[in-house]
Amino acid sequence: MAQDVDYNAELARKLGADDYGMRKYVLVMLKTGDAKPSDEERKKLMEGHLANINKLAEAGTLSVAGPFLKNDQDLRGLFLFAVDTIDEAKALTETDPAVKAGMLKAEYVQWYASAALRETNRIHNTITKIKF
Repeated sequence: MAQDVDYNAELARKLGADDYGMRKYVLVMLKTGDAKPSDEERKKLMEGHLANINKLAEAGTLSVAGPFLKNDQDLRGLFLFAVDTIDEAKALTETDPAVKAGMLKAEYVQWYASAALRETNRIHNTITKIKF
């Protein structure tokens, strides 16, 4: 196999890429939890949820996050963590106030994808006009 002339060894190392430009992630599917907070509590939990997402993204462990569009499966959103194990992802997910309060519950699956996904937040910040 020929090596690609565009290969950037420093960036590959920074992103945790293997020789194929890939890495392990843990995909977290957030679903509607059993807790039914009041409107005021829900608002506070969502503010904390968004603040936590920003904190995890800034730390570099959260590569992608976002809500699902309307669906009939109780799917609310997802996190994509740049970690190797489900236990690591669980520890990070449990920092979320909406998960702690039971408003959201999580399902976990390991995933193998492009290490370039770790650059999503950096790029996103350059195209975001209004911040949460």
